[in-house]
Amino acid sequence: MARHTRVSNASMMTFSEKLERFSWALFVPMCIVLAISIVVLYSAGHGAWRPFALSQAAKIMVGFVIFFIAAFSNIKTWIKSAYLIYAVALIMIILVTFVGHTGMGAQRWLNLGFVHIQPSELIKIALVLALARYFAWMNSVELSQFKNYIIPAAMLLVPFGLIVAQPDLGTALSLAMITTGVFYIVGANKKWFIIGAVLALCAAPVVWYGGLHDYQRQRIITFVNPDHDARGAGYQINQAKIAFGSGGLIGKGYMKGSQSQQSFLPEKQTDFIFTMLGEEFGFLGAFGLIGLYSMIIMVLFWCAKMCRNRFGQLICFGFMLNFFIYYFINISMVLGLMPTVGVPLPLMSFGGSSLIALMFGFGLAQNAHIHKDQQLSAKGS
Repeated sequence: MARHTRVSNASMMTFSEKLERFSWALFVPMCIVLAISIVVLYSAGHGAWRPFALSQAAKIMVGFVIFFIAAFSNIKTWIKSAYLIYAVALIMIILVTFVGHTGMGAQRWLNLGFVHIQPSELIKIALVLALARYFAWMNSVELSQFKNYIIPAAMLLVPFGLIVAQPDLGTALSLAMITTGVFYIVGANKKWFIIGAVLALCAAPVVWYGGLHDYQRQRIITFVNPDHDARGAGYQINQAKIAFGSGGLIGKGYMKGSQSQQSFLPEKQTDFIFTMLGEEFGFLGAFGLIGLYSMIIMVLFWCAKMCRNRFGQLICFGFMLNFFIYYFINISMVLGLMPTVGVPLPLMSFGGSSLIALMFGFGLAQNAHIHKDQQLSAKGS
């Protein structure tokens, strides 16, 4: 159903008024985590700014530009452009299928000449934005009707299938969990979740034998039996456990982690950066980072509860789910509590696409908080 959106003049606040509503409780923990990432990446580069720390600092600067644009722009900009942003992200994922750059055995990146981008990271935020736009002005009757979930389900399934084919099962599952969470938040019938879970269980054998690559099956087998292939599929997770466990309570000291500094720990700057943090700063350092992440989640939840408009609520809730899934899967993976998947640690892992997408998401959440008292309305046309 086509909808025309109207935003009242009260949304036309001055910059100083927006700054007064700015959530420092959300901004400060984000900045602290970004600072920690530079510290750890400097260590990952063996005490040198290159190749990780300096590059990450430059990407953070770009991220801040995007963050402030997203945070302080008029909220109606994001309402009107929600579907367009989703469409652009989806087109980029389709392009990856045909002209994508292959790296680490997966075709996930677009080579723009001056930079490589991973559209599957952008689609996570774009999907939240599109779902928020779609559900924001539905009443309880509309939200109880199955037909009104067909379009958002298609919004998930199209990129889901393309991303699985890259292959990037971790990101695809993240999209599914985010969408399921949004469906639950808006009040979808509980029996639909039960039916979906039963169908997923029935499809599991088909996925196992026909939908997974050999290395993906090996990762799951290794998760169940870590000693199955200790020198092959189990090497990463075994080294991660050794590194994290050797950190003890307070760690071995900055740039003194034997597993990471002697390159026994694979992908220490990306997917396994949490393990490197634990080796050098110990349980206390790792717990401190989890505390910062938990603070961000709590503030996002509070921002969502404070919003008087459904669009802002869904932006905050959706991004909260996205952020939680990021760090929950990554930390569980490196500790051996989940199979190994390629999900970066938010705001910490080296790489631009995830970082930029997350800072864009933080900006949208700030925008929703700034406009939390704004009454938005939409009329069918």
